[in-house]
Amino acid sequence: MHDSIYFQDHHLATREMVRAFAQEEVAPVARRFDETQEFPWENVRKMADLGLLGIPWAEELGGAGLDTLSFMIAIEELARVCASHSITISAHTTLGTSPIVNFGTAEQQRRFVPRLASGKVLGGFGLTEPGAGSDAGGTRTTAVRKGAHYVLNGTKRFITHGGVGESFVVTAVTDPSKGTKGISSFVLTKETCDLERVQDLGIGHDPSLAPMRGFRAGKKEDKLGWRASDTRELIFEDVEVPEENRIGAEGMGFINFMKTLDAGRIGIAALSLGVAQGAFEAALAYTGERQQFGRRIAEFQGVHFQLADMATELEAGRHLVYHAAWLAQHGHPYGKEAAIAKLFTSELAMRTTIKAIQLHGGYGYTKDYPVERMMRDAKIGEIGEGTSEIQRMVIARHLIKGLAL
Repeated sequence: MHDSIYFQDHHLATREMVRAFAQEEVAPVARRFDETQEFPWENVRKMADLGLLGIPWAEELGGAGLDTLSFMIAIEELARVCASHSITISAHTTLGTSPIVNFGTAEQQRRFVPRLASGKVLGGFGLTEPGAGSDAGGTRTTAVRKGAHYVLNGTKRFITHGGVGESFVVTAVTDPSKGTKGISSFVLTKETCDLERVQDLGIGHDPSLAPMRGFRAGKKEDKLGWRASDTRELIFEDVEVPEENRIGAEGMGFINFMKTLDAGRIGIAALSLGVAQGAFEAALAYTGERQQFGRRIAEFQGVHFQLADMATELEAGRHLVYHAAWLAQHGHPYGKEAAIAKLFTSELAMRTTIKAIQLHGGYGYTKDYPVERMMRDAKIGEIGEGTSEIQRMVIARHLIKGLAL
């Protein structure tokens, strides 16, 4: 892609910085973390030191003061090497921090954002429940008003950073009679599950952030991909949450988290693009080295066609991702474009990783090469932050809205 269309010099500098970090620090350990399912705290600290946990936030809030395009570039570059590292900055920033930045009061921003942007604590987003996945309006977690606080009860499922995180934006029903207009959102705090581990690192825990009694992480998920990313249940048992921790007005939770998911879709699109790009580069390099029938397999026409198709789709995906990011950055409507980018690149990542394994032959099916991990990491892109089916519904709604009915 011609960099000049979307990127300025500072974007290219961000890309070079993150690419170098990914190659030097992440690539050598990605396989080990995938196998052990250990959260990569040391690398998270290095990412925090580089400012990667607060890329789009203002410097006065502890962020790096960069823009949406820079953030998407960082997500893509990390995902080229390891999707687990990439989702860590993506989920922490978009899901864990942006609702406070976008919908919180100045006081809430001052309390929480600098801690999150610096990586002092990791953040997450409690939306999905055992009975409310694609049907996000089916939230069952309740928040009952008791004077100056709310009492929360319920369970959230598949929450990125559920164990390792300390600050969470969660949704709960404040008025069951109003359907989606009766859902509100709150900031909840707990202690990280890796307390002993992180105390030496200087990130991941803030003792001044009081944990709320009755709020805890549940079991850790044993996942197909994103295995170095921490995914768990969140459990609320009579958790007392002060009124000042409510984000926005009562009943605004659903509207606000739908806006958050729109932005999150560009992040998942950038991550999926990165996975696809990494798999393509691995396949290109392998076919240039591997010999069969006395020739490099890259010289066979059948391989030419596969590589050409992958490269063509990657160019298309890159335009979709950065077009949606550009619209978001410049304050234009981008819901449809975000859904299109997420749908296309998540399915592209599956197609590309499967082709990359095929081009590696039997070696692609082993853990000696990264393409099998990339295929496992790609799959969740078609599920998380709205399945491919939901994306098609969102896109169609945007199209139909324009019809004179």
